[in-house]
Amino acid sequence: MTILKIIIIMLGVTFSIFGYLIFFKKNYKLINNFEVDYKAGRKTESYAKKVGIIELIIGIVLTLVGLFIIIIK
Repeated sequence: MTILKIIIIMLGVTFSIFGYLIFFKKNYKLINNFEVDYKAGRKTESYAKKVGIIELIIGIVLTLVGLFIIIIK
């Protein structure tokens, strides 16, 4: 059970970091083939921001869930 808690927190931190880099730092190369699709007109910058904010929210939720599980048990 301890390993599961650690994995949840690590995933949360990882998602949070990637979400931060994509959404706030505009590091769009972290999204697969985004630069190629952006130049071809298939994807827009708003798509990248949506991906970034979703990853950031998922990361925060996973981190909080992991910490909450540790505090309760």
